[in-house]
Amino acid sequence: MTIAEFGRALRAGETTSEQATERCLANIKASDRRLNAFILVMADEALQRARDADRELAGGRDLGPLHGVPISIKDLMDVQGTPTTAASRVRTAQPATADAPAIANLRAAGAVFVGKTNLHEYALGTTSEDSAFGAVRNPIDPGRSAGGSSGGSAVSVVAGMAFASVGTDTGGSIRIPASACGIVGLKPSYGEVSTDGVIALSPRLDHVGPLARSVGDAWTMCRALSGIARPAPVLPAEPSGVHLQVLRRYFCEFLDDDVRHRFEEALRRFAAAGMRVGEAVIEHAETIVSVYQRIAPREAFLQHAATIDTVPERYTPAVRQRLEIGRMVPLEDFARALDDRDVLRADVNAALAGGEVLVLPTLPIPAPRLGADMVPVGAMEQPTRAMMLRETQLFNLTGHPAISLPCGLTRDGLPCGLQLVGPLNQTETLIRIALACESLIS
Repeated sequence: MTIAEFGRALRAGETTSEQATERCLANIKASDRRLNAFILVMADEALQRARDADRELAGGRDLGPLHGVPISIKDLMDVQGTPTTAASRVRTAQPATADAPAIANLRAAGAVFVGKTNLHEYALGTTSEDSAFGAVRNPIDPGRSAGGSSGGSAVSVVAGMAFASVGTDTGGSIRIPASACGIVGLKPSYGEVSTDGVIALSPRLDHVGPLARSVGDAWTMCRALSGIARPAPVLPAEPSGVHLQVLRRYFCEFLDDDVRHRFEEALRRFAAAGMRVGEAVIEHAETIVSVYQRIAPREAFLQHAATIDTVPERYTPAVRQRLEIGRMVPLEDFARALDDRDVLRADVNAALAGGEVLVLPTLPIPAPRLGADMVPVGAMEQPTRAMMLRETQLFNLTGHPAISLPCGLTRDGLPCGLQLVGPLNQTETLIRIALACESLIS
């Protein structure tokens, strides 16, 4: 059930936090050996916190919609008393002395932490298979990627191991696994949720946000991460007042046939419901990859400059190779990329000026098979990593809020995702429209 449904049942006395937490832990025990979603399971602490939540609620102390709700946390974020591994052999087992601020906010909101989830090492990948703890596996087809880098977070939600999860997103690492696994993933506006206490990848591009079963749950989680435990209710936008701008040029040029069909079907449903569906263009879209590759790798290398030289063998080979790319980016190229990023931000702002939100696929392909360096797209083969980043990385460069919604299945039963992008610092506007869209494609 969703967080909202659980909250109603909890307060009606139909279930308890302890019972829900026990179910999540039972699902972890039953399935995690196969799916490898967790690095650390915090069973004893979770059950104690759940019992405390039940006592607090029975005594009239209600901390808000996350009180007593079992959630998981990507193991890139500090949780007091536990090591933050980043799925790497480079890190020590020294426990964190304090919660990251976003995690402290969740704790204050009464959330129950069931454990820390597996990821692509240091969040530097899209498939969650390069990990010191082994690959995360997609619960729909364990031979496929769960997406990355927040793959374990997505799997924990889909497999009933948690009601929601916390991930990070530097090029799509919340939205990509949400799409690959068939749930909701929200990247709020840049800076909306604190990244302190989170192992940095590219500080100019890093975001923290939720993965959940519904848009409403994602918003509840996002507000709590920001320190607002009791968010005001947000109602869906009236379809007749929604104006969507489709990004076709560049973003719809390389799409799996089934992904294209599900995306176009969603657009038809939006139009039939009374939404205005137009088109917009990102004028300098052809520069996205170049700009991203001159910012993210260089910043990532700088985070690892000491250890990549002293203990290179402790990194997985693919992640080490990506870090070395950052070493080769000259400072002047990095500086020019920051200017080019401003151009792209202006492009997105201009595209949004003609409509309330932008709409495009989240992933141009369904979840790829683990180990696949290339994937079929139409009649051609394309690099897996480039395809998985193609639709999402722009909005890390520009900082606009973006959300991925489930958008049907391929003929093989694999999830597709639809992405909505809103104006800067107007995540609530995006959520209102996402709620309206969700009701038409769920």
